[in-house]
Amino acid sequence: MFSNFDSAPSLKNLKTIDMDCPSSGPFDHLTEEIVFLIVGHLHDDPFSRKSFSLVCKSFHAIESRQRKSLRPLRSDLTPSIAPRFPSISKLDLSLCHHVEDTFLISISRAWKMTLRSVDLSRSRSFTTVGLSSLVSNCAGLVEIDLSNGVALTDSALKVIAEAKNLEKLWLARCKSITDMGIGCVAVGCRKLKHLCLNWCLRITDLGVDLIGRKCHELRSLDLSFLPITEKCLSTILQLQKLEELVLEGCHGIDDGLAVLERHCKSNSLKLLNLSHCKSISHIGLSSLINGAQDLQQLILSYGSSVTTDVAKCLHSFSGLQSIKLDCCSLTSSGVRAIANWRASLKELSLSKCSGVMDECLSILVQKHKQLRKLDIMCCRKITFASINSITSSCSSLVSLKMESCSLVPREAYVLIGERCPFLEELDVTDNEIDNEGLKSVSKCSRLSVLKLGICSNINDDGLLHIASGCPKIKELDLYRSTGITDRGIAAIAGGCPALEMINIAYNIKVTDSSLISLSKCLRLKALEIRGCCCISSVGLSAIAMGCKQLTVLDIKKCVNVNDDGMLPLARFSHNLKQINLSYCSVTDVGLLSLASINCLRNMTILHLAGLTPNGLTAALLVCGTLRKVKLHLSFKSKLPPSFSKYMESHGCVLYWRDKAFQVDQDDKDWNLRSGRSLGDST
Repeated sequence: MFSNFDSAPSLKNLKTIDMDCPSSGPFDHLTEEIVFLIVGHLHDDPFSRKSFSLVCKSFHAIESRQRKSLRPLRSDLTPSIAPRFPSISKLDLSLCHHVEDTFLISISRAWKMTLRSVDLSRSRSFTTVGLSSLVSNCAGLVEIDLSNGVALTDSALKVIAEAKNLEKLWLARCKSITDMGIGCVAVGCRKLKHLCLNWCLRITDLGVDLIGRKCHELRSLDLSFLPITEKCLSTILQLQKLEELVLEGCHGIDDGLAVLERHCKSNSLKLLNLSHCKSISHIGLSSLINGAQDLQQLILSYGSSVTTDVAKCLHSFSGLQSIKLDCCSLTSSGVRAIANWRASLKELSLSKCSGVMDECLSILVQKHKQLRKLDIMCCRKITFASINSITSSCSSLVSLKMESCSLVPREAYVLIGERCPFLEELDVTDNEIDNEGLKSVSKCSRLSVLKLGICSNINDDGLLHIASGCPKIKELDLYRSTGITDRGIAAIAGGCPALEMINIAYNIKVTDSSLISLSKCLRLKALEIRGCCCISSVGLSAIAMGCKQLTVLDIKKCVNVNDDGMLPLARFSHNLKQINLSYCSVTDVGLLSLASINCLRNMTILHLAGLTPNGLTAALLVCGTLRKVKLHLSFKSKLPPSFSKYMESHGCVLYWRDKAFQVDQDDKDWNLRSGRSLGDST
């Protein structure tokens, strides 16, 4: 009953307001049980939660007590609202670039009895003083994320080592920490279950060995891209509770692992990631997985060839469910060996693998008939025979990715809908699928993700089938599928109310009418209409007013979108985080209005003819939440000398692009048809 929020009162504590009380409002007659159920469904939308808390005093009080997590936009306001939310256990500061020591001291005192998780992965400015207060005051702290802390040193880890109850620690890309610091953590944090050291380039075999010797509770360890060798793995592989080990890009590890085989007791290992480890052959692989009979997931992507010897290493692992071999070279003997495994795979990824042909796939799918996820992207040699084998053998498929399988004829796609009724995700980007194929696919009523980019054989008739048969569609990609018009988009908008993302970029037949239709999709979060020259501010205004959850918007090369479209965005799109305005007709006025959106993080504003240096400066200064802005290099010399440093000191990085004005072929065709010269489009 209370699964939608962190904690709930016992039923004996629930109460109602006295219905005879003349001062009570209509909502005060609801029991707290009902109100808690209501607020539990609002946890993903901060604006709905705010509206809820403003209904009446009792709702305000309940929302204050019920809230367990907080993700503030600005750290300086958090201490002042701490008294309103006394039970915060999870504090996400990833949106706050500047987090001063005084802030950490304040919140560590306010929530010292409740705080269990802190995310500082995008934060700067704090020192060991603030961390020390956090650790010493919040004894219940079990989770800290310090990822991207490039300035953090071993002194910070010495402080973290005092968090005796810590179970999860992320230190990804903390490039200044060394073996000494991680050694302190290993000695002090004996309860660690999850540790991420991805890209900590100064940690060597010594530091990893200490982890293995001291942190016996580890379940998950990420050592990606560390300059380590096989020498440090003897202790790691003896951790009795280790379930996930990530060694991606550890180029120093090779077949010297064979000498460690007698030390390996990784009986609990369930996931092993060896992607980008080309120096490990079947000899090293065999040593790593020795005794790991519970192995379920293996990632060998971007590694050496999958030979008979490699496949034989995995013959007896009956629990293996998922293997990823992306960009590996498959041999025919290796494929036959995989087909002889005791395991029955549920997930197989062969994306961009060389050597994948019809015979190869047929052998694999006939053995592994329980496959639920199959990725054969860019396997360009497969034909109708492969799709026939896949669909006849693996009727339980929920995900099929086959982008750029250009030799598969259009009639093959009919088999997908006829034989795979449980599909939830289908990617046929850049393929020969046509309307008959979509008619068949529409039988997959559970479909939620459909990618049809660069499919020149489909048009509105095909989309009408999808709209009538697939009401659960959340993500639809129609990038450069130029047969699509407003009629097809209207059908999707009417038949797929759960739609959250749609890409109709470079479909020049799409007009404002499509956006007006899509404005009825209240869950829409991402919209890409790049290069849709017939779209104007009228359609964009409809989206802004109707789709209040919009977070990502790409209107690059929508030349008819101007300031009239920016004003509704500023007024209604309070969730907007990312926008691309390049080549539009927006001026200083429109850009300045967007600066009022508190959630805005990323902007791309190249080639805006109506933009001036003063207008750009004003807009960027007003929008204090920006983290990344792409600008044309021509503006750099026109802005105040210290402007870039000021923006970076406030958490926003400016990326300068010396990119000449470009006109795509789609734009040229449109200009010719509309009688405009190429010069007009600038």
